[in-house]
Amino acid sequence: MTTMLMIGTRKGLWLAFSDDRADWKVTGPHFPMEEVYSVLLDRRDGTPRLLVGCSSSWFGPQVRRSDDLGETWTETPNGAIRFAEDTGQALARVWQLVPGVDDGVVWAGTEPGAVFRSTDRGETFELVRGLWDHPHRTEWNEGFGGQAFHTILPHPTDGDRVLAAISTGGVYRTEDGGSSWQASNTGVKAEFMPGERFYPEFGQCVHKVARDSGDPERLFLQNHGGVYRSDDGGASWTDIAPGLPTEFGFAMVAHPSRSGTAYTFPIADAGARWPVDGRARVWRTDDAGASWTELGGGSLPDEYYAAVMRDAMCADDENPAGLYFGGRNGVVWGSADEGESWQQVAADLPDVMVVRASTI
Repeated sequence: MTTMLMIGTRKGLWLAFSDDRADWKVTGPHFPMEEVYSVLLDRRDGTPRLLVGCSSSWFGPQVRRSDDLGETWTETPNGAIRFAEDTGQALARVWQLVPGVDDGVVWAGTEPGAVFRSTDRGETFELVRGLWDHPHRTEWNEGFGGQAFHTILPHPTDGDRVLAAISTGGVYRTEDGGSSWQASNTGVKAEFMPGERFYPEFGQCVHKVARDSGDPERLFLQNHGGVYRSDDGGASWTDIAPGLPTEFGFAMVAHPSRSGTAYTFPIADAGARWPVDGRARVWRTDDAGASWTELGGGSLPDEYYAAVMRDAMCADDENPAGLYFGGRNGVVWGSADEGESWQQVAADLPDVMVVRASTI
């Protein structure tokens, strides 16, 4: 069995392969000087399809695809994702690419903030009008990195149920395949809001949401300020930050097979966007957020001043699970023992925006 890592950076895509998760062969760059914020290896329908959300300052954004693990690439003429003329918007970046429940369905999250849906495995996409026409949309603002739907979580057994999150706007859910959406931020704070709007209906700066592998109604959320768990599919949220060194961070990853286990990479705060005390550490909960354990001491650096972004941390689906993260210093770390020990996978890359893992 081979593990494949897809590493998207501000200046291209790198692919890494390993048969033992210890020795890695790294290839690239693919799409030099293009921003890569989203990657997906879709293993459905027999032939694995690699989808990459690229953005070129010369040619604009494009979803490229490969059916031979990156040996050759195809793109849709004029771009796979485009805003309709009546929206008055132009696509800036593709922040998220995730498989749906139904065959051929792929969801995409974009900047400006919108969700698109494909029924042909990512060759073409249509704007999800139910969310685009939501009355809250005109009041969504931009996070520091832009206004983007960076999280899309289809329910694993019900293709009509999807959760999406945007910075800044918060969490939204649909139960009818995208025709209608409701804000789902009860209990999540927006510390930058004044007075009585500290816990608003919407407007939160959500950084990442992950779904529990064993209980699809349980979700873990890393906010601009705060870490939360939901046990009702996102209808309400409970604070689980106590035990962590800080409430701030970007990444949140659920264990691929162990319910109640999730990982985050705490960042000091919005003003100092590096780990607390400059020590690179991953933190894990095994009890759905009741307690947290620090991981990586002895194998991760104690002088580390790079941020790990919301999609730059992931897990593979092997046993034991592998964990991976990449920093904006261009270094990618991997663990083959669920975060207990770490080694470098790649170094000296451009700043890393997304890391995804899959077995092939």
